Amino acid sequence: MRRTALLQHDCFFPVRARAGRYRFSLAALTAGALLLASPAQAEGQIPGALERELLIKTSLLTLNDANVTGNYTVLHAKLAKPFQEQFSPDRLKQAFKTFADQKVDWGVVATKSPIEIGAAQIDPHGRLVLRGHFDTSPNRVTYALDFIPSEGEWKPVQINVKVKPPADN
Repeated sequence: MRRTALLQHDCFFPVRARAGRYRFSLAALTAGALLLASPAQAEGQIPGALERELLIKTSLLTLNDANVTGNYTVLHAKLAKPFQEQFSPDRLKQAFKTFADQKVDWGVVATKSPIEIGAAQIDPHGRLVLRGHFDTSPNRVTYALDFIPSEGEWKPVQINVKVKPPADN
């Protein structure tokens, strides 16, 4: 398996959300993700729609929490082993510095359903490839996420997030 991990980001105009409003949704989402995480035995099988939504939201909200708090240790712990080996929490902090500096907060995605762009697929390297966006306003949160089986569940190995007006995505 190729051991490259990609961190990409691009942002304009922050998406703002009040943290307290989404506390319950985030807790329910996290609990659901833990219960429904796809085991490594299902490698080669595309997870169902609900599980894909949980993977997407859990990944994006964990990254959002890291950006908002400046603490990237939880994000680091939730990444696939190859990704963890390449990116320390400090390196993650530097990679997503633009979001933190601009105080970008996309916590509102907890209340929205992702709109998938193209079908979810398993690529030739065994990665679960998920692409899409959230219909947020005034800016669209667009994601490109890749997951690999790691420690018995699908874990991120690529995170690419853009927060821009819909015409710019």
